[in-house]
Amino acid sequence: MRKQKELKKRALSYHFLFWAGIYLLWVLIFRSYSFSITKTMTIEFCYLIFITLDFYVINIFIVPQFLLKKKYAFFVSATIIIIVASAGLRALVAETMNLHYFHVTPTGFSTLFLNSVINISLWVLLITMVKILIDRVQTQQRLEILEKEQVKSELDYLKAQINPHALLNSLNTIYGHIDKSNQAARNILLQFAELLRYQLYECGADKVDLEKEIRYLENYIAFQRLRKDEKLIVNFEAKNIEKGLKIAPLLLVVLVENAFKFVSNFSDRENKINITILTKGNMLHCFFINTKEMQQNAVTTNSNGIGITNLKRRLELLYAQKHKFSVNNEPDFYETNLIVDLS
Repeated sequence: MRKQKELKKRALSYHFLFWAGIYLLWVLIFRSYSFSITKTMTIEFCYLIFITLDFYVINIFIVPQFLLKKKYAFFVSATIIIIVASAGLRALVAETMNLHYFHVTPTGFSTLFLNSVINISLWVLLITMVKILIDRVQTQQRLEILEKEQVKSELDYLKAQINPHALLNSLNTIYGHIDKSNQAARNILLQFAELLRYQLYECGADKVDLEKEIRYLENYIAFQRLRKDEKLIVNFEAKNIEKGLKIAPLLLVVLVENAFKFVSNFSDRENKINITILTKGNMLHCFFINTKEMQQNAVTTNSNGIGITNLKRRLELLYAQKHKFSVNNEPDFYETNLIVDLS
């Protein structure tokens, strides 16, 4: 937020300096020695007001509403109306100033109006063309940077795939060397291999079947339970799951991981994780609750961890106006709820 404010302040400063420079340039170029410097500055300042106003109205409102939407007739008409209206107002101001302030013989409204139309049109057009040129150069630079980042990301992704492939093959080898009587170890290895296989082969797509994602969560929960004390009670329920729904991969596992990370470890009380996932039409409802210890309050309050931060960012990018995420951090339990529109 602070960075955005600084960028806005910097942009406003650039705009102010630009128009101040334009104004000084006009005063120097169009100064007439038959007029006082005060009159020249007043005339150019009057032009500055209307040209600046027209420039921002056209570029902020008219261009996005008409030109970018290919409504060319509306764009031309609106631009002409804005310029003609501002030229008329400028002519009225100039005529009033000449008559009551500078005490000179008025040159006539029609002449002032025509000069205003020409000058305002030329400068608005010129400055707009400069802005378009600058925007195009900046866009081209951003595209070049994005292309370089995309190439780097693809290379990093390909490099990252090498190790999981090799690891998956190694797991199969290790599984073959585990004594058949040690069924628990073989099952653990199979669960881990299944988790890795899902991340490697299923998660490359933008969306995966919700049913597959839930099966992955079941395997992940089963694997995590092996790392925890037997006193930990884990209730996982997936009900009324509509067929055909798709979701961004590895979205919900962050909340499962968070529950296991912050679950309590009482010796005299119940340690519990409750996870419920259900659908109502296209709406996905997820509820995650885990007991926690008092000393964990500071940790969970001050930082939700990188995983939760990344989850929030992914939700903003993938389901901008189609999700609701809430956290309830109580003294003895931690709850996260997520609702996502998967339509």
